[in-house]
Amino acid sequence: MRAKRLYQITRTFLHYGLNELIPAKWMPWSVRVARVGLFWLSNRHKEKPAGERLRLALESLGPVWVKFGQMLSTRRDLLPPDIALELAKLQDKVKPFSGERAQKLIEKALGLKHIDELFDDFNVTPLASASIAQVHTAKLKHGDDAGADVVIKVIRPDIRDAIDADLSLMETLASVLAKHLPDGRRLKPREVVKEYRKTLLDELDLAREAANAIQLRRNFEDSKLLYIPKVYSDFSRHNVMVMERIDGIPVSDVDTLMALGVDMKKLAERGVEVFFTQVFRDSFFHADMHPGNIFVAREHPEDPQYLGIDFGIVGTLNREDKRYLAENFLAFFNRDYRKVAELHVDSGWVPAHINVEEFESAIRTVCEPIFNKPLADISFGHVLVNLFNTARRFEMEVQPQLVLLQKTLLYVEGLGRTLYPQLDLWQTAKPFLERWMQEQLGWRAVLRSVKEHAPYWAEKMPEMPTLLYDYLRNQKHQVEQQQLATQALLAGQRKMVWRLWWGLMSTATLVSTTLLWVTEQNHWLTALSGVATLASVVMSWRKPAK
Repeated sequence: MRAKRLYQITRTFLHYGLNELIPAKWMPWSVRVARVGLFWLSNRHKEKPAGERLRLALESLGPVWVKFGQMLSTRRDLLPPDIALELAKLQDKVKPFSGERAQKLIEKALGLKHIDELFDDFNVTPLASASIAQVHTAKLKHGDDAGADVVIKVIRPDIRDAIDADLSLMETLASVLAKHLPDGRRLKPREVVKEYRKTLLDELDLAREAANAIQLRRNFEDSKLLYIPKVYSDFSRHNVMVMERIDGIPVSDVDTLMALGVDMKKLAERGVEVFFTQVFRDSFFHADMHPGNIFVAREHPEDPQYLGIDFGIVGTLNREDKRYLAENFLAFFNRDYRKVAELHVDSGWVPAHINVEEFESAIRTVCEPIFNKPLADISFGHVLVNLFNTARRFEMEVQPQLVLLQKTLLYVEGLGRTLYPQLDLWQTAKPFLERWMQEQLGWRAVLRSVKEHAPYWAEKMPEMPTLLYDYLRNQKHQVEQQQLATQALLAGQRKMVWRLWWGLMSTATLVSTTLLWVTEQNHWLTALSGVATLASVVMSWRKPAK
């Protein structure tokens, strides 16, 4: 199965001529020879531009590759404009499957004889089609929300087998890289693929996505920053989800946003604020924030609000991860590269034997040029390359639990670059992080902790005298037990010393008796030595005097 899929991938790449996009200096002679050997797999799309060929190849390979293309489409600083524009079409314009088949899947999942039992105006033509699922429009027929416009999301049929095949191949490739690459152990490719498998398979469960949407909606209830549509959980299953239909402008449609008079600077700043709020306030963030999943409300263009969809991939961070990230961000913003280096060592991301001074100097060399510049003037491509070289030099390990966060940061950067290139990303994020750190470490944190634990303390207060008495009694019993254990240990040590002493005496007298016997010396002396040997043996087994 893996060999077959590898051949399919190779054939697809060569049929679309993607090997021509790789610079010759990156192609070792062995790869060039292999390409000549596969002469029958020629480029069949020479008339198409490179960007279109790449998009079509990723679409034909399936959801794993489409999602990779989605991420690349946000990095316009790393890609030529024509390729970036083509990859952007992967966001919600993947070739759909039959609308009639989608209707049958919905009916089966909801136990309906016909779609009209629950929905009016069901449109068999999909509103949008993505790599994992596609959505159809309809109206609710019953209940308090009767007549409400909804979208019905349905998972693509037979998609699990295709995903399993690609993930299996990726795991094999990751094992090879981990074994043969010099940086294989540090980059943890197997752990990264394992995390990606979990993320991708979670996205196939729409019941999980519905729960994620409900959580995000609760986190941003009555917020001016972000609106999450309502999920109708009664009509949602593992492969079908029904959700409120929103009317927004795609965040990538900059021309329409500007024509409506949207405050682009505020919109870009709010995008950064939404991200940091999800990560540091809620520890629960939308981890698939590519332009196809983000819209802007048409109302109040002077005070713009984001609209979010597609919640199959979310990320969470524990308290230690949040604290570490916040301290690192603030240290970067304050140009405190010494602290950045120390934080990396303290967290274990960099081995303790690394020279902190050299690491600090390397970080300064990479990061100092990017400050006090608008986003449009920052070449993050060069920064990423330099950071990778720094990581390899100082044995920095990849942290699989933060892969989603890193990907989301790339999306946020791409979003800011599209909306408002002059955005100062650092100055936008710094006040938020400083405020968060004060809440975590200052007097506010103490008051919040007291407030959170006050009900528990009030409940346990009547039990305190009894608990204190039990504690003191147990302490007394433990002291007595420790004293008995100490006495037993000392007695055992005395017994061991006693036996060791008389054992040595027995050995010495036995040797003397043997020598006297062999040399036929004085028989009385020999007999006396033998008696001493016997006495020493007997004494070694007696209990020592206390």
